[in-house]
Order: sequence, then C-alpha cells, then structure tokens
Amino acid sequence: MTDVLTMLLLVPMLGALVVATLPQSESRLAQGVGLAFAALEFLISIPLGTGFVAGEAGMQFETKLPWIRDLGIYYHVGVDGFSLWIVLLTTLLTPLCILGAWKSIEKRGGEFVAAMLVLETGMIGALVALDMILFFVFWELMLVPMALIIGIWGSEQRVAAAIKFFLYTMIGSALMLAAIIYLAVQHHNASGGVWSFDYVDLSQVVLTPQEQLWCFWAFVASFAIKVPLFPVHTWLPDAHTQAPTPGSVILAGVLLKLGTYGLLRFAYPLFPLAAGEGSQLLAILAVVGIVYGAMVAWVQSDAKRLVAYSSVSHMGFIVLGIASFSTQGLTGATYQSLAHGLTTGALFMSIGVLYERRHTRAMSEFGGLAKPMPIFAAMFMVAMLGSAGVPGLVGFVGEFLIMVGTFTHGGLTLFAVPILVMVAATGVILGVVYLLHLFQKVMFGPLSNPKNVDLPDLNLREVLVFLPFVGLIALMGLYPRPFTARIDPTAQAAVAQFNLKRCASIFNANGDSARMLAELVDKCPDPEARIAATYGDERPATAAKDAAARAAKAAAAPAPAAAPGDAKLDAKVDAKAEGKGAPRPDVKIEPAPRPGAVPMDPATLERRKAEAAARRDAAKAADTKAADAKAGGNP
Repeated sequence: MTDVLTMLLLVPMLGALVVATLPQSESRLAQGVGLAFAALEFLISIPLGTGFVAGEAGMQFETKLPWIRDLGIYYHVGVDGFSLWIVLLTTLLTPLCILGAWKSIEKRGGEFVAAMLVLETGMIGALVALDMILFFVFWELMLVPMALIIGIWGSEQRVAAAIKFFLYTMIGSALMLAAIIYLAVQHHNASGGVWSFDYVDLSQVVLTPQEQLWCFWAFVASFAIKVPLFPVHTWLPDAHTQAPTPGSVILAGVLLKLGTYGLLRFAYPLFPLAAGEGSQLLAILAVVGIVYGAMVAWVQSDAKRLVAYSSVSHMGFIVLGIASFSTQGLTGATYQSLAHGLTTGALFMSIGVLYERRHTRAMSEFGGLAKPMPIFAAMFMVAMLGSAGVPGLVGFVGEFLIMVGTFTHGGLTLFAVPILVMVAATGVILGVVYLLHLFQKVMFGPLSNPKNVDLPDLNLREVLVFLPFVGLIALMGLYPRPFTARIDPTAQAAVAQFNLKRCASIFNANGDSARMLAELVDKCPDPEARIAATYGDERPATAAKDAAARAAKAAAAPAPAAAPGDAKLDAKVDAKAEGKGAPRPDVKIEPAPRPGAVPMDPATLERRKAEAAARRDAAKAADTKAADAKAGGNP
C-alpha cells in the first residue's frame, strides 16, 4: 500500500515506452494501448482516496529511499490533504483526454499518447515529491511533453505559443533552483555540516529576513508564471488557444494548479516572514487578475480564448485564498483547484466538440445549437453554471470558502481585507456575465447558419467523456464534506506551522545567519500574538486577542467617567467580586467582537453610552409624569 505512489510514477512511463515502440502506422493501436495504461493508472490511484485517513494532517503513503546519499538527496514521496485530490484529478483527466482525442488527433497518434503519459508522470511526481531536487526534476519533466503537445498538435500559431510557454517557465525555474541550492547550503551551515534537500529538513531552517526575501520571490517567480498570476499571464491565452483540446484540458485542469500548489507547499512554509510581508502584493495582483481576466474574457469573440481568460480570473481566487493563509482560505483554495479543473476542463472539451464539427471557434458562427444538439447543450450548461459558481455546483464551494476565510481570518497577512474581498466578489458577477454571454451566443437564438442545422449531437464516446465531469461538478457542489474533511486538517496544521516559523523568524530578524527552528521555538508560546504585536493593530490575530489588546490599552489610560445608567452595574460587579474574595477589576471586560468586525473607538463607545443613558432618563421621566397625572386624577 505504501508503494502506490511509486506505481503511479512508473505505470505511465512504462506505458509511454510501450506506445513509443509501436509502428507509426498503427495509430489506433497506440491510442488504445495508451488509453489502457491511463485507465490502469486511474484504478491504481483509487486506494489513495479510499485508504487516506481523514482527520490526519501529516503525510500518508510515504516512501523514502536514498538517491544521492552524500548530498542528502532522497527519493521521498507522500501525499496529504493538499495533494491528494489533485493527484486523483490528474489520473482521472488523463484517460478522459486520450479518449476525447480519439478522433481529433489524426496524425502521429502514438507519439501524442506517449507525450500525455510522460506528462502525467511529471505532474504526479511534482505533486508527491518531498525532496526539493526530486520535485525540481519532475517540475522540469512536465515542460517537454507539454511544449511538444502544443507545438506539434496545436493550431496555426502553435510553434510560437510552445516557445513562449517554454521560455516563460524556464526563466522562473532557474530562479527557483538557485533558491533551493541556497537554502540547502544554509541548512548545511546551521545544522553543523549536514547536507539535505529534504523538504522536512529544509522547513526547519529559519533564514534571516533578507535571505527569506530573495528566496521567497525566487520561488514566487517560478510559481506565479505557472499559475499564471497577473501580469505574467500573457503566455496562457496563446497556449490555450493553440493547444489541441486534450492539451488545453490538462493545462487548465492540472498544470496551472502546480503553480498554486507550489506557493502553498513550498514558498509560504519555507519563507514565512517574507511570505507574510509579501502577501499583500500577491493578494492585490490576484484581485486585479480576477477582474482583469473576467473583463477581457467578456469581449472575446473566440470561444476558446474566452475560456482561457476565464482561467486567469479563476486562478486569482485561488491565489487570494493562499495569500490569506487561513484555514478556510487554504481549504477553499485547494477545493477551488479541483473545481476549476473540472469546470474549465469540461468547457474546453465543449469547445473541442464544436471545433471538431465546424473547424471554427468564432462565436458568431454559432447560435441555436440547443435544437440540433440538446444533449451537448445540457452538458455545456452544467459546466458553464459550475464555472460561474452557482450554488449547488462545485464552483460555489471553493469561492465561498476563499472569500469567507480571507474576510474573517486574513488579518495576519493582509491589510484592507474587506476591500480586497469586495473587489474579488465583483469577479463572481463578471464571471456570470461572460459565461452566460458565451452560452447565449452558442446555444440560443435563431438557427440562422445553415451549416449548424444538421450538426450531430454527442455520440456515446463523447457522452462517456462528459459524464465524469458533469457528475463530479454536481456531486462536489451538493456534498463537499468528504473532500473538505481530508483537506481541513492539513490546512490547520499548515497555518499553525506557518505562524510558528514566522514568529521564530521575527526573533531572528536581527541575526546575521540562518538558525534552526528548534533554537527559537521556545520564544514563541503564542505565535499569533507576537505576529499581531509586530505588525500592528491592523493585523489582529484573533478577535479574543484584539479584545485583550484593547483591554490593556484601556487599563493604561485614565478611566472614563461612568455613564449615569452604569451605577447599578458597577454595584453588581463590586458585590460579585467581594463575594469571591477578589478585588474589583479596574477594567470591565467587553465581549469579543465577531471575526472581521471593526473595533469601536472609545469616543464612539462613550457617545453611545451617553445616548443610552439619556434614553433611560427620558423614559424614567415619562413614567414619573404619567404616574403623577394618574395620581392627580384620583379622588
């Protein structure tokens, strides 16, 4: 059972080798063999979901074997709540893409299937690798087959799009590799000469603020390009538009998630001080990307390009959830990764169906297709509504968790949280606008183009491709608990570890060299309080600590005059304190506000007390006057 991850890495590579040895003339045979290996891969991955223990935050299905022992490089793999479902999504999408491309990939079908299987190995390897060198190997392995899929089987401008994709990603990867090596050197120095590239070991190194700054942004450069985060997103629309349909599905469904997964798994935990200070910029770029991607998608005339820009918008939500680094935000970001993979994958499959039949993606060429293609219209509608975030479908759950988590618990990393969330929420509205625009232009209206009158509806193969997408979009929207129950514990542990190491980094802020976390952990009995104290009142850790801070501030200031109506309350407090043998507290403890509430300033509080007292006095005077009038009227 512990070797299931190793099998998941070996089976698609073995399948790629078998397919590559088949004659080029046997394209259909190669596709069939590749589909069989991809289906076997999915079956092997099922025990990950059934055997994963819900409620455990740590790694499961771990395997650790020596690779380059002298440098501390190991074959170390494992999954937790962050990586589990994306691995399963990868093993599901790969056979669906091969089956969906059965007719659309007419030339060199064997090479295409081999490239898809190698790509699957790279994606799964990057998701399960727990050694930084092993992760980098799989990270780079993904580039070659994806570039080939775009450059060989894409549309007219495929070569330019493939080169752009490759160059963008390679530049970011070079920066990340430099940061990995630097971090390993610092671990060697801080640990007394022990070499290690293991993620668990490197996460115990506390770099100085300047070192964290450079390393964090080196990692972010690599992962932000892969997301892609505004403004390094320009390769994505070209790659999506030029790639064949299976390439677009895998690119949107899994490859983009490797960028957000890298931020979540490596950039934030390894460099928490720089991450906490850089989250505001990442959140702003994410919100800009949400609105920008939605507005640009709205004006597109090419259906595939519209869906491509929608990815820029939806990925912005995931980055916003990570930037908040709250439990709900991280759970929502992981869940939204799954939601985006399913909904956008189904949308790209839908555009591919149209392109196979009409060889055009221009929305002006369609209209009224719901009449000749009712089954296709129903599948397309579910994918569109799921992407729009309609309640009851998968897109709603992730976006809701992200915005709630950011709004209520994003204060440790973000300023102006309500503004960020409100602007991000406009992206949901704009998403409904451009997706309904797409659906209306393609499916409704008069069937005016004679070329569309006799378009065939989905055949059995295509229905089998769409059913898993549609079923999961509905199931995960109606019943998300089995998924979130396996993500939440990992998110809680990640937030706690992030705050602990960030607190330790604060105590090493004046140091001139890296130190190990164990040397500093005793200084952080309450990490959130230390973080809140360091970064000011605008980043309160929790409502309770915020109330305590206000109570301490009030104790240090002169006590305000009591309102007239408070005399009885003060007497009760005195009596209660005397009954317990305790002195009367000088400061009354007020109930903590709800998370995200804005604390009331002292002047407003006193004004409201005075107004309440005035109302009580007026009511008392009215009662006295009424009593006197009644007494005066009696004989």
